[in-house]
Amino acid sequence: MAVFEIDPLEDSRWTALVETHARASIFHTVEWLEALRRTYGYTPVVYTTSPNNVPLANGIVCCRVRSRLTGSKLVSVPFSDHCDPLVRDSDDLRLLLAEVVERTKSHGCKYAEIRPRFNGSEVGNWVPQSRYVFHAIDLRPALEELYSNLHKDGVQRKIRRADREGVVLTEGRSDLLITQFYQLMVLTRRRHGLPPQPESWFRMLVECLGPRLTIHVASAGGQPIASMLTLRHRQTLVYKYGCSDDRVHNMGAMPRLFWHVIQKAKSENLEEFDLGRSDEDNPGLVRFKDHLGANKESIIYWQFPRPSGSGGLNAVLKSSVVQNMLHRMPDSLFRLAGRIFYRHAG
Repeated sequence: MAVFEIDPLEDSRWTALVETHARASIFHTVEWLEALRRTYGYTPVVYTTSPNNVPLANGIVCCRVRSRLTGSKLVSVPFSDHCDPLVRDSDDLRLLLAEVVERTKSHGCKYAEIRPRFNGSEVGNWVPQSRYVFHAIDLRPALEELYSNLHKDGVQRKIRRADREGVVLTEGRSDLLITQFYQLMVLTRRRHGLPPQPESWFRMLVECLGPRLTIHVASAGGQPIASMLTLRHRQTLVYKYGCSDDRVHNMGAMPRLFWHVIQKAKSENLEEFDLGRSDEDNPGLVRFKDHLGANKESIIYWQFPRPSGSGGLNAVLKSSVVQNMLHRMPDSLFRLAGRIFYRHAG
């Protein structure tokens, strides 16, 4: 069976598939792909067995990431926590993955990577590249049950503490909220020894996703102390980015934000709160998501061909020398490091 290549930004059939396929997420949407294109220059492409002038029955979306530093690659898709192939059955998956392999070779790409949430068992000669812990909260139970599922000491007690401290919650997409969010993001990334994504990325997300995106900020004494950025696709809310001032963690602002977001999602009849992936070697984050009453599973990212070398940019970032440098960099250089790193990371 023939496989066709289409431009998801121009072909409206892709949006129609994303709005109806059970495994589609915010990371499949034209809005997410357009933000990637405008910020980083990544070129989105979809492979499908559906010919022109008929509705799409399936598709794998990838972005071509061209980098002189790390080599070109096909990624499905950059900066997503998961992005399933939108297929009907294993035959679709086999055909489309074979096409991705052929395009990887013919375009001179170093490798291709897919990030399925559910369907990782029939990927043929692709190999596991990395493993993560994935959490999601089922929002269908009653609100009282969702609250009872929160860890009594790790979450419920901190929510009450935030209320006693007079923590104020605001949300929206204003320029001020973006600025407050990003200032906290820089603080958090420095604490974790990771460069921040450029502010232009978050502003582009707001521009492209519009009402699908919300920035939530918790403040005390007029100062922002915690923030998160959420995304919405159909009946799913996605926690994509979170950040905070660790000097006032004891005020419980982040647990209070999560509970507010859960309450609002429940009032809008959403069915799932996707908390995203966590590194297996980050037990603190995994435990925090466990304490929110989330269901936990493993997800695997797959590559073709077998990766060589020592892990590329991510491995470099985790080295003690680089971590030390990032901790000591002035803000201007720290932000510049993020602009350079994420352009090549994909």
